[in-house]
Amino acid sequence: MRRICYNEAMQKRLLRGRWLLAVSTGPDSMALLELCRHAGMDFAVGHVNYHHQQKAEEEEAFLRRCCAERHLELFVENRPFHPQGNFEAAARHWRYAFFARVVKENGLEGVVTAHQEDDLLETYFLQKESGRIPQYWGIAEETMIQGILVERPLLDRTKAQLKEYCDRQGIPYYLDETNQDTHYARNRIRQELVAPMDRFQRNLVREEIRQENAVWKERRCWVGTEIREERIDRSRYCRLEEEDRLTLLRMFLPAGSHPYRRKYLQQLDRQIRQEKDLLIPVQDRLLVSEQEHLLLKPPVPRYAYVVPDPSDLAQLHSPWFRIAPGQPGVNSVTVRAADYPLTIRTVQDGDAIVMRFGTKKVHRFFIDRRIPKYRRLSWPVVVNAAGKVILVPGLGCDVAHYSSEPDFSVLQ
Repeated sequence: MRRICYNEAMQKRLLRGRWLLAVSTGPDSMALLELCRHAGMDFAVGHVNYHHQQKAEEEEAFLRRCCAERHLELFVENRPFHPQGNFEAAARHWRYAFFARVVKENGLEGVVTAHQEDDLLETYFLQKESGRIPQYWGIAEETMIQGILVERPLLDRTKAQLKEYCDRQGIPYYLDETNQDTHYARNRIRQELVAPMDRFQRNLVREEIRQENAVWKERRCWVGTEIREERIDRSRYCRLEEEDRLTLLRMFLPAGSHPYRRKYLQQLDRQIRQEKDLLIPVQDRLLVSEQEHLLLKPPVPRYAYVVPDPSDLAQLHSPWFRIAPGQPGVNSVTVRAADYPLTIRTVQDGDAIVMRFGTKKVHRFFIDRRIPKYRRLSWPVVVNAAGKVILVPGLGCDVAHYSSEPDFSVLQ
């Protein structure tokens, strides 16, 4: 058990440079700490105190003493933690945000965690049970999380082996009191599926995971070629088989704190194949269709620029439009002193403009001109002091503000 990894290449990586060890005071991470010390690794210790367990303060104090006795640098995150929604997902994001900050601020190689074989199997069963389509089945030996390298050298060791190692070496540790609570899906899977498995059964599941990842990797390699210049040709997408379409979506969509579920990707797939004009929120992006391509775009905030008088127009700068000299056409308007202050803002429900041929709703204009939904989000309109829409670029100005020598133009 002195060996810290089953992969010689990984061992060489861990012995190169200075690392951050993620230590929770459980038998897995305490075994990792001692194994890394005996291997001659250069490392600091990182610990997260969520303040959600009765012995959280006691465990932090224990780890501080342990590191002081061994002359190990310790970084602790113990700010109040108030998660929203799923506790485990929020805690994981919080934990790795802390690790990433420590690694980057101190020039470390990355993070080493004590994930072991039981964690690997539990994660795989959880993925299958929840219908998720993850980036990797089970747990990878090496991955990137929040921009930092994460190494997991103990995936060939069971939890029981690591606990036995601690007991035999006299290494103190704490047991997580919540591990027996079967209200948590992972704990239920641990007790009902993983704990009763013998070595033969474990090896069968590990081989199944290996094969799943091999198939997943091969499919990703060839469908990934459909992503060109950060966009996907929609017609080519629709000609793919369903599994390939779902894989391509999983690769294309932004990564988030939760893996995408299969049913969600199937619903998204139906929308893509059935709707011509897409505007679908996905994580912190918008999935849109533009000129027969699928793209991810940033969200567009509502804006409203107030223009107190004509001299302020020249100083107005926006990422969504620009002011230009007036030229006769559908982008220009003539204004009077009484119209100020003007407001140039995004379109609102109910916006309409009085034209020579009658009143025209702005949203009707979008539909008639087939303006993509994404472009509508940032489309500007000019509103006068009386609250009337006097210009819709691309449609024109209202009848009361038309002249052959307009004052300015608004161009998208």
